[in-house]
Amino acid sequence: MTQIILVRHGRTPWNKDKIFRGTVDVPHDEVGREEARLAGEWLKGETIHAAYCSPLSRARDTAEAIARHHGVTVQALPEIIDLNYGDWQKVPLAEVKVRWADLYRQWETAPQTVRFPNGETLKECRARAWAAVEEVARRHPGQTVVLAAHRVVNKVLICAFIGLDNSHFWRIGQDTTAINRFRLVGDTWHIVTVNDNCHLREMPR
Repeated sequence: MTQIILVRHGRTPWNKDKIFRGTVDVPHDEVGREEARLAGEWLKGETIHAAYCSPLSRARDTAEAIARHHGVTVQALPEIIDLNYGDWQKVPLAEVKVRWADLYRQWETAPQTVRFPNGETLKECRARAWAAVEEVARRHPGQTVVLAAHRVVNKVLICAFIGLDNSHFWRIGQDTTAINRFRLVGDTWHIVTVNDNCHLREMPR
């Protein structure tokens, strides 16, 4: 049956320093590269038929760390690029909380209602990313496909896979290189795992 393995990218310096990344191409740091390598090692015993990634290097490098064990070429999937945070991109979290205090409180309490200044909404992000998932499933019936994307994209996709609206956004965890699995049974996606980070258990935290 068709299986999607949805993976978040590894750590970047901006993850560590709590700076909003969004569509800015911030590469892995040393920890992120090791996380991606470990994810690849964890999945090397799987049968994986195809791999797609966000066009940002942190997602591509994660996908390639997995794909190299399976002899598949990673293909860019622009629709799963990270959420466009607009004016919040490149800004530290502490500064966002001051400059956009009301909007940040709204983001924390009702994320589905937020439009980032000069950026996207969760609804828009989810629509483009889910359309890409459906297209990938059509291309690869009965196969296992890796998608390497980002925290926000993964969280709204997980909501879509299991039939939740975006108000549940904060209830879903996505650690760096989290592995999430979904299987298509008939016309329904079934959850297999969410936010699996067992491959990181030996890393210093």
